[in-house]
Amino acid sequence: MIMKKQELRKIYKQKRADLTEAQIEDFQKNIYQQIYDLDLGGIKIVHLFLSLTKFKEIDTQPIIDFFRSRNIKIVVSKSDLKNNTLSHFYLEKDTVLELNKYGVPEPVNGEEVNEKELDLIFVPLLISDELNYRVGYGKGFYDRFLSNCKEEAQFIGVNFFKPIYQIEDSNDFDVPLHQVIYPK
Repeated sequence: MIMKKQELRKIYKQKRADLTEAQIEDFQKNIYQQIYDLDLGGIKIVHLFLSLTKFKEIDTQPIIDFFRSRNIKIVVSKSDLKNNTLSHFYLEKDTVLELNKYGVPEPVNGEEVNEKELDLIFVPLLISDELNYRVGYGKGFYDRFLSNCKEEAQFIGVNFFKPIYQIEDSNDFDVPLHQVIYPK
């Protein structure tokens, strides 16, 4: 299957909306186990997205708990909705989160972190292709963010759906992921 991002965005938003709670629970267990089995050698700081439950995104809290149990620092982002950019902050037990105007939980307080310090970045997506390009929500936040990370940082997409063959309109601004984890 080869389709354009706009069409894929519509299809996979609907596919995700159609998932049952039981399917999501099974998919999450499978994805969590794949994450727990990752080689974490040299990983000190992990960036995670905070889940949008209204869009049935994977619940990242168990992943956060897993990394915390291994004394790996967690970083989350705050959106600049005027420039479509992200700033990054350590997520500590006392970090206060508030929903932005799109319902995304974001840190209100916390120590800011430069993206060059991140070792592993988990990336939300609607669908990806076999070349590890992704379709997100369409604002380019993550492509801008990933293009500023250090060269050796690892980018892992997390999704409920198996990658398609190819995204037709990937372009030079799209940053490919190193790996995509989905239910096997």
